[in-house]
Amino acid sequence: MPPRPRPAKLKYPKPTGEGSLGTARKYAIRLGEERGWTVYMHRQVHKALGRVLTGLPDGQRVSHTTLRETLTGTNLPMRRTAEVLAALDLLIEDRTPAAREWIERRVGELPDGFQRDVRNWLLWLLDGDARTRPRALGTLHSYFGAVRPVLERWAETHSQLREITHGEVTHAITGLRGSKYTILVTALRSLFRHAKRHGRVFTNPMRGIRVGRRPPGPVMPMSDNEIAHARTTAATPEARLAIALAAVHAARGETIRALQLEDVDFPRNRITLDGTVQPMGALTRATLRTWLAERQARWPHTLNRHVLVSRQTANDTGPISPYFLKRQLTVHGVSLDRVRADRVLGEALATGADPLHLTAIFDLSETTAVKYAALARQLLHDLPGHGQNPRTEHAPTPANSPEFPPKELRKS
Repeated sequence: MPPRPRPAKLKYPKPTGEGSLGTARKYAIRLGEERGWTVYMHRQVHKALGRVLTGLPDGQRVSHTTLRETLTGTNLPMRRTAEVLAALDLLIEDRTPAAREWIERRVGELPDGFQRDVRNWLLWLLDGDARTRPRALGTLHSYFGAVRPVLERWAETHSQLREITHGEVTHAITGLRGSKYTILVTALRSLFRHAKRHGRVFTNPMRGIRVGRRPPGPVMPMSDNEIAHARTTAATPEARLAIALAAVHAARGETIRALQLEDVDFPRNRITLDGTVQPMGALTRATLRTWLAERQARWPHTLNRHVLVSRQTANDTGPISPYFLKRQLTVHGVSLDRVRADRVLGEALATGADPLHLTAIFDLSETTAVKYAALARQLLHDLPGHGQNPRTEHAPTPANSPEFPPKELRKS
């Protein structure tokens, strides 16, 4: 039998076309080489530019709305195509920002008499002013989610915000505890302060109501069930790596997302996190090797230097989004902050609650290190015998011990 012919190797498309189309295709090839696009991505962007620019006069700009209408349903890359057009000043940005769309949609669900005040308040939070810095969209989500049910109850007996009294505000917050109380009071103070400043209410019904300083909840060692749940939930190589970095090195989420290939030194068995060089434990080394092999198999041509990449960032140079880790872990009930806090507390319990040691190992602030050390001393003092470690079943081992990392963390 004659040997099967090998499939033709994909080649980069030639930047054909005249005028703006040819210029855009040439630029797309250069941009793709800088970003590490696959050959497939090059070809798809090449096709998309042809669909959008063919037949247009040289130099004519395209609105983002037209771009979306042209490429919808074609499976061609809209975002990469928009990047090329924008870089050449061929794109008219006519989209409504997603945050403003969210505000209009949510405010439209409120009773009519409250819509204007809440809309102006949310836009003020989003944009800020000369005296107020803009707030993150997550803050808007949190504030609106807290005040919405209260506003809907008030709307049953009132037609606008200026009719709300101090007594009604007090009634709305009565019985709330913890974070629910804090978020609602903070949001209402912000809403009525904005309304008073712009003459929408005669008096501020929040006068005299303080948020108060709620002491943080105690950090306790993770239970066996929590550890088992984290181990089960981390089902992908990237999730296991994130858990390992938090569990062994007490790395924060933003530190994990920012980790670059240059920060990993296998020959010297070291890893650099937030500028601090740490020895690489067995779990870290194993999960890194597993993930990097997976990364190479999925995106062999990516030029992104971040250790963790996704389908979106493999064709770019930036880090993964916070939502990437949230989708992998948080939505399934695993908190990286909880794992990280457990690691720091475990180190404190295993090394005599020395804040200087915690600062040196995990690059903590003095205040944070003292807090963990004090908590560790309290836990040790509260136990019978005053010397027994409260994590006897899975006691942590100091970072400078040959048994580092803890045994239960090596099971992946």
